[in-house]
Amino acid sequence: MISRIMLHKKTLLFATLSAALWGSTVAPSQAAVVASIKPLGFIASAIADGVTTTEILLPDGASEHDYSLRPSDVKRLQSADLVVWIGPEMEAFMQKSVGQLPQQKQVELGALSAVKPLLMKGDDDDEHEGHDQGHSAQKSDEDHHHGEYNMHIWLGPDIARLSAVAIHNKLVELMPEKKAKLDANLQNFESALSSTDKQVSTVLAPLKGKGYFVFHDAYGYFEKHYGLTPLGHFTVNPEIQPGAQRLHEIRTQLVEHKAVCVFAEPQFRPAVINAVARGTNVRSGTLDPLGIGIAPGKDSYMQFLTGLANQYASCLKGD
Repeated sequence: MISRIMLHKKTLLFATLSAALWGSTVAPSQAAVVASIKPLGFIASAIADGVTTTEILLPDGASEHDYSLRPSDVKRLQSADLVVWIGPEMEAFMQKSVGQLPQQKQVELGALSAVKPLLMKGDDDDEHEGHDQGHSAQKSDEDHHHGEYNMHIWLGPDIARLSAVAIHNKLVELMPEKKAKLDANLQNFESALSSTDKQVSTVLAPLKGKGYFVFHDAYGYFEKHYGLTPLGHFTVNPEIQPGAQRLHEIRTQLVEHKAVCVFAEPQFRPAVINAVARGTNVRSGTLDPLGIGIAPGKDSYMQFLTGLANQYASCLKGD
């Protein structure tokens, strides 16, 4: 009797150790959609709602500009049903791993034929006076990250809708038996996006013409869509701090243009922003381009757009 109990305990122990050792490497019964960054995860989770799970590689507080994949990240990419990313110009850290995946298991949003005509050149998002001052000196250092185009495409509602369509189409290919649910999810996303777009337009309409500076060149698609008027940005690549000449030019413009606000970001809180604004009447705000604190779900992209609009409004209106 004692030997049987001992044998049973050993069997349980072996099973527990096996699960601990091998559980993370055995593919789940239904592997997830894996998105590179949160806003893409918001879109993917809306389309995949009730069909499969959505996971996000980039943790809160990290930046897509300087992230490095962990071994566990590589495993998640390898076991994913579908990987959603923008492309090597934005998520350089993913290029090698995604390059090893078959085409049917990935959506590169920046390369979509419907998206390419909507891509904005790095400088086309802002033709306001002062934007190009001091920029040429930075450009050679920064092009290695951003290339010819501004690839922060998730901030444009039009491109978000096209991204949802592309994710939907890929998931239908992979899971044709779930087509009815995926179709319904896409329809719901498009309807909710249209409604949210109108609400955000109403919130931002009174802010047109109010000047401000953002920390880095990320918001062009959002600003163009809603008719906002940025005076410029501190840097193109957030890994590179602006030089003294650039900061002097910005401070001069804060006074001359009577800018209402300068915006930092949760991922980057450079002291230079506070230093430049000190002694002026310019307010400081924070824009979150990655949706920190928002949980992925069918309505999360709408929460993201609304939250970003409120961040603009809070500082520009002075509420």
